[in-house]
Amino acid sequence: MGTKVSKTDHFSISQRSNGQVRVRSGTQYESVCNYSRAVVIEGEGRSWILVSGTTGIDYETGCLVPGVEAQTDKCFENISGALKSAGAELRHLVRVRIYLSDGGDFSAIAPIVGRACAEGMPANTTVVAQMIDPEMRIEIEALAFKPTAE
Repeated sequence: MGTKVSKTDHFSISQRSNGQVRVRSGTQYESVCNYSRAVVIEGEGRSWILVSGTTGIDYETGCLVPGVEAQTDKCFENISGALKSAGAELRHLVRVRIYLSDGGDFSAIAPIVGRACAEGMPANTTVVAQMIDPEMRIEIEALAFKPTAE
């Protein structure tokens, strides 16, 4: 149902006439809801990369990985892949929003978030929210800033 993507990188990139770049991972949700995994907005000497809410789906299998820790790791792996497609890395993160289905999971995910965000030290908001799939335990939205001269 989703965009066809390479099994090696899982991401496709399209340039829009307005100069914005769209990054897609090929999940069924992107096709149904017509959104991009990430949008790159380039300006003078810099790029903003807005990464959509990302869950612990394994793009290789199309399945959600089990457990909140594994889902958190997979979220950051997927975010990292989207950022890489846009020419950035996790160290360029300036903002993350974390949505947990159970506030009791915070102590389990905090060290994983800490490792993923150690270099960039982004602003972070964590909230408890109901997920669209009861097996989803976490979703992470991210914003990155990358100087183009880097």
